[in-house]
Amino acid sequence: MSTQVVPDDAVIVVFGGSGDLSRRKLMPAFWDLYLTGLMPERWRLIGTSRTGISDEAFAELARDGIEEFGRGVSPEQEEAFASFAANLTYRGGGFGPGDTETLVAAISGAEEAIGGEPNRLFYLAIPPAVFGPITQGLGEGGLDERARVVFEKPFGVDPASFAELDETVHAVLDESQVYRIDHFLGKEALQNVLALRFANGMFEPVWNRQHIDHIQIDVPESIGIGTRADFYEETGAMRDMIVTHLFQVLSVVALEPPVSLESDDLMDEKSKVFQSMTPLRPSDVVYGQYESYRSEDGVAPDSCTETFVAAKVEIDNWRWAGVPIFMRTGKQMAAKHQTVTLAFKRPPRQMFAAKAGGNGSFVSDGLNHLTLDMSGDPGFSISFLAKKPGPRMDLGPASMRFSYEQSFFSGPAVEEGTRLDAYERLLHDALLGDRTLFTRADGIGRTWDLVAPILEESPDCHPYEDGSWGPQAAMDLIAPRGWHLPEGGGES
Repeated sequence: MSTQVVPDDAVIVVFGGSGDLSRRKLMPAFWDLYLTGLMPERWRLIGTSRTGISDEAFAELARDGIEEFGRGVSPEQEEAFASFAANLTYRGGGFGPGDTETLVAAISGAEEAIGGEPNRLFYLAIPPAVFGPITQGLGEGGLDERARVVFEKPFGVDPASFAELDETVHAVLDESQVYRIDHFLGKEALQNVLALRFANGMFEPVWNRQHIDHIQIDVPESIGIGTRADFYEETGAMRDMIVTHLFQVLSVVALEPPVSLESDDLMDEKSKVFQSMTPLRPSDVVYGQYESYRSEDGVAPDSCTETFVAAKVEIDNWRWAGVPIFMRTGKQMAAKHQTVTLAFKRPPRQMFAAKAGGNGSFVSDGLNHLTLDMSGDPGFSISFLAKKPGPRMDLGPASMRFSYEQSFFSGPAVEEGTRLDAYERLLHDALLGDRTLFTRADGIGRTWDLVAPILEESPDCHPYEDGSWGPQAAMDLIAPRGWHLPEGGGES
């Protein structure tokens, strides 16, 4: 991981600059980096899309996003925002093979204003279907020099489309220039897995099949698809969440100790996890669709698109052989959370009376878990059994929790630049040229191979009630265990 803090001078180009992702995530992130002194000393940001708007309108769009989705602009920050906005410009029109002149001129002008040979950071906040033509345009316009290109997910939609896009991208860019972004990898709590395991002697010795009964990666969402019907009808939950986010989370949780924390070493170990995973079987995957989905604007009345996926995944290596990994994600569910839970095995000799209910084991009654919480107030908790006060040897549930907010952000002086959200961290890393928290081609290609059997033979799609925990088939998949809920919520 890079030790540099302030990136070198750069020209930043956001394709899809007037779009939803730019307004909701990118502009607020760049503003926060600017406030904390983590932007380059000299920089320009060019927004571009087919829609033509003025520089002033683009600055106003950026401010609207910062106010609605970011930390806002306080009265004391008005002068700072004016300086920030002075670095923003916009160029409308198409871009691709045979249509590069306008943007090339804008970038040349920005580089001349900065001076020297600044780095170029291109962010493709656009539909994946145009990743190829945009990349070809970068090559044709000579913009691939000093360039880093950030691609949003999904990178392909199946093994064949991944291979085709990967070939197109590598015809223009070296792999070291490619930044495939997955904002889950930028979450502080997920990165803390590395510190939790490898900086503490109490965790790594039990992080294996001898002590762990199973692992759960659970990312339910309480909202529906909103205005994203076009995207979701083409993508579905398997491509949108499992192949990208949840597989990437698993690679961090399950990797072997890397030689160092340098990007290549970490990527090597994550890639080994994917290589050790066995392809998904249709019998180990449950698809669901919330009951009101077909009534959403833009959804076909006979749509079979899955809004819910539960899957059983296996890693066939020395550390994890025989340990099932259960994944669950879905829209319009009972609650929103993002957790990873390691459920410990029952002690070999049980001298205490089994708890009533369930099957009497520690695994299924919600106890003896280490749960990593990646949402809300991130941190992790450990749940266990302890003796209840009194004359009898009666057991009761207890827990301990580590909170980032309470441990690092509750003091009177918080170091500038420490409170970065996922997009801020990943954008900062891309400006630095640090690929540690991004994904590599071999890993992405392998993940598409792992789900190919499911894409070729989709499971039946079970309806589930809005606001529920998904279809009964997902409960049957994990039985006799149960889906663990954080913060003492029991099981779903």
